[in-house]
Amino acid sequence: MNRKSIWITAGIVAAGLAVGFFIVAGGQGPHDEEHEKGGAGHDEKALAKGPHGGRLLSEGDFALEVTIFEKGVPPEFRVYAFDKHKPIDPAEVKLQIALERLGAQPDTIRFRKEQGFLRGEQVVAEPHSFKVSVAAERKGQAYAWTYEQAEGRVRMDDAKVKVAGIELRAAGPAKIRSILQLQGEIQFNQDRVAHVVPRLAGVVVRVAKNLGDKVTKGEVLAVLESQALADLKSEHHATQTRLELARGNLEREKRLWEEKISAQQDYLASRQVVVEAEIAHNNVEQKLIALGLTHEAVMRSATGSLTRYEVRAPIDGIVVEKHLAAGEAVKEDASIFTIADLATVWAEMTIYPKDLGSVKLGQKVTVRASALNAEAEGRISYVGSLIGEQTRSAKARVTLQNPERSWRPGLFVTVDLVQDESEVPVAVSVDAIQTLRDSKVVFGRFGEFFEARPVELGRSDGKTVEILSGLAPGTPYAASNSFVLKADLGKAGASHDH
Repeated sequence: MNRKSIWITAGIVAAGLAVGFFIVAGGQGPHDEEHEKGGAGHDEKALAKGPHGGRLLSEGDFALEVTIFEKGVPPEFRVYAFDKHKPIDPAEVKLQIALERLGAQPDTIRFRKEQGFLRGEQVVAEPHSFKVSVAAERKGQAYAWTYEQAEGRVRMDDAKVKVAGIELRAAGPAKIRSILQLQGEIQFNQDRVAHVVPRLAGVVVRVAKNLGDKVTKGEVLAVLESQALADLKSEHHATQTRLELARGNLEREKRLWEEKISAQQDYLASRQVVVEAEIAHNNVEQKLIALGLTHEAVMRSATGSLTRYEVRAPIDGIVVEKHLAAGEAVKEDASIFTIADLATVWAEMTIYPKDLGSVKLGQKVTVRASALNAEAEGRISYVGSLIGEQTRSAKARVTLQNPERSWRPGLFVTVDLVQDESEVPVAVSVDAIQTLRDSKVVFGRFGEFFEARPVELGRSDGKTVEILSGLAPGTPYAASNSFVLKADLGKAGASHDH
């Protein structure tokens, strides 16, 4: 290589180093997709970063570096001034920044001098997503820049909103209930449970109903053959025959006495026999009726089977227990069926002493079963007066209507008890709340944009949550399926750079 070529190569390297120095010092260069707009007559320029990592705005020799500082302090603007890439005294600069957010009035931030920079006099509220208008004055010359920065923002037109299944609502007043949550279990309504016993001993000849069968009151459950029933029916027939004979004899004695043929004493004796026969007959008949036979059935028994005994359902319901089989001998007090009317059930809950003062008769509750994804409204119908020696807790119950038979005994439930109810000025659906960068956010709707707005949460009843700050009343928001918007932000690689 000759000397001329060496000098040419050295010149190219030096030029490259000079360009690199200019860029590092803050000269304009292509750094990101966002752009600044200068004053009148300025073309759009690619934004650059300053030595403090902020946005560098320049016109001629004068430049400002705008940063949002939030290390150990609430977010605030800190602005550094330069002339020909060298720091200057910030006292030379008068500065004002206006922020325009979606769906909000512009904020104007004024500045005061600190050590080496100008510091904004108010906190820069999240999200840091806004149009920024910078107005500066130095040595009688005015400067103006505008730029936009967006974070937590998703563009989605109405058609895409519908496809995503996002429901829009407006943030506004709501009633928030203070809830005490108790654990419980669905049980039979013991006032509507019948334990069926045969009431006499016998042998099972037919079983008419099985577990799970629906029955109506008076329907035959099983048929027994009973010698004890045969004895009663035979005795009933005998007493009835004696009664009929005694009544016939009384009529005859009455006629003879009236005709002065027999003495009154004979007539009175025959009447006493009738009374005694009636007593004996009624006594046997009442025993048969106590077994569940009607008077008509008792009267028919003289011509039918003496041993046949039908066990009938005492209430409408479902067979939930069965303890007999054909050919089995049963005793008179054996529990052979249990029938439960499931049209109503009890939700029985456990109440510990610290919560006893919050539970009262008639109090409104919501019973929820996560396994069924079901819930029902009810009121407390019973609160126990005693504390269990072993559990150290009391019992309370709610009577639930169960027309579809979906509330099954044994099912675990959660009982939400309303302690009090209060009106709040701004509230949203619980499903609207998402977590983004360790903050709770709600996605507000502004034109074709959703934007994540950090919010401070207050009271909640599991369905609605109070918004203490961060979302203005009347703001449309994504009330359901807001996770779709969070996922879109994740795919877009949302950042928090300033």
